[in-house]
Amino acid sequence: MKIDLLKIKKELKRRGFFPLFGKIERAEPKAEIYLVGGAVRDLIMGRNTTDFDFAVRNVPIKKLEKILSTFGKVNFVGKTFGVFKLVLKNNPAVTGPRLGGGPNDIDIALPRTDFAFNTGGHKDFKVKYSHKLPIENDLSRRDFTINAVALLITNSNELRMIDPFGGLEDLNKKIIRTVGQPEERFREDYSRMLRAIRIACELNFRIEPKTWLAIKKQVSHLNDIRANRQIVPAEVIAKELLKALKANVLAAFDLFDQAKIFKTLIPEIERMKDCPQPEKFHTEGDVFKHTRGALEMLSSKKFSNEFGKEKPPLLVILATLFHDIGKPPTLKTPEKHGVDRVRFDNHDVIGTEITEKIVERLKLTSPAGLGIETKKLLWLIRSHMFLLHVHGRMDEVRAGTIEKYFFNPEMPSQDLLKLFFVDILASRPQNGKPFLKDYYSLKKRIKELVRGGKKIEKLPPPLLNGHEIMRMLKLESSPIIGKIKGVLREAQLEKKVKNKKEALEFIKKRYGRDRISIKR
Repeated sequence: MKIDLLKIKKELKRRGFFPLFGKIERAEPKAEIYLVGGAVRDLIMGRNTTDFDFAVRNVPIKKLEKILSTFGKVNFVGKTFGVFKLVLKNNPAVTGPRLGGGPNDIDIALPRTDFAFNTGGHKDFKVKYSHKLPIENDLSRRDFTINAVALLITNSNELRMIDPFGGLEDLNKKIIRTVGQPEERFREDYSRMLRAIRIACELNFRIEPKTWLAIKKQVSHLNDIRANRQIVPAEVIAKELLKALKANVLAAFDLFDQAKIFKTLIPEIERMKDCPQPEKFHTEGDVFKHTRGALEMLSSKKFSNEFGKEKPPLLVILATLFHDIGKPPTLKTPEKHGVDRVRFDNHDVIGTEITEKIVERLKLTSPAGLGIETKKLLWLIRSHMFLLHVHGRMDEVRAGTIEKYFFNPEMPSQDLLKLFFVDILASRPQNGKPFLKDYYSLKKRIKELVRGGKKIEKLPPPLLNGHEIMRMLKLESSPIIGKIKGVLREAQLEKKVKNKKEALEFIKKRYGRDRISIKR
């Protein structure tokens, strides 16, 4: 891999870092300033990064603190660990135009080493830091070789790579390998196993054999409990799982399966294996294979042709992953239950309940910027059988029902269409052709309801509200008012009533005083 140091230098300059470097060097000529961590990796690969970590040698901590305070707000939260968080003032990467975003703050630290207690906890270590510590010692504590590369920024603003563990070669080979023995590195922090998989998904790298074997051997420790608390916090697990799925859903699914992540953390997904489906509708195989196929469709050309090239949101990914999770516990077979064929009665309802428990257990709503809205996810799971319930009868579905599902501003109706689409594409009936007729009939109904027949947007507001109906019919508030509103709304959506005048005539004709008393 060819490293373009000039391009990296331009990027650091654009970010507004060099004035800071210069001031540190003028205050302490022997200062050594290093860019460390994932930012080095990303800059080498030409990937956008907003996570800049620097290590500064040969500048005592008090002196470094004084220098940093002249450049912006210094957060002392990390002071115990020899780390300062600095929000730069007037930094173009923060306040001005930037490519793909910029950092709100940067970490500037003294070189440090971690003394892990080898208990696997996410923060079970003791830190020793010193401005005299060699940078190689700092890099030796890091998780993977590709993250253990430093960039020395010299007094003349020239750049030099520091690579004591072969990270550049692993970058070139697209390999994820631990610094040192993988078993030991994972015992220091078991969440690193999930991090390896997440980075593999983000970078499209492979995990080298020894590291991969160690993950498979130690994965069960993700559930370890100490002092009635999970050693690896659920929030950390959630962040790594969600990031991996968002980066490359199919690769994440396969790696989670092969490493027995599902078996360890989400056994409900593991139970989909060998759960049979009616061959008439699902020649693709069991529920697990069907789910994998649906996830694969999220990255297909058919999906992008239907919904655009933008990657599907995490909500759709999780809805696809969990949509049939209620099938194993609701399975009925002719042999055991005397039914006519394999059936999964109410699996959408049961699947919703199971998904809610998984979301709570894994804290999937917690990661900042990633957490999903449970209410919307559960709605997608609960609604994913809509097309089957109205199979072959789309023309008979009430307009109000279409509005309820696909024009509800509080629910992700477009995401539901995406779930329908991949679910159908992953279902292979005996004739080999996915049954999309109901899907396209639904899209036609949706389009017909929209004013002017344009793209799915929002429907016109109701012509009359409850107060107007009560005033016109001289009625007090009661449940029947809601029924009248529903009937009028149905007529409006079907374009039988087009304005307020017609709405008043419709109500008067259909709901005179005599008819109201009969309804009661």
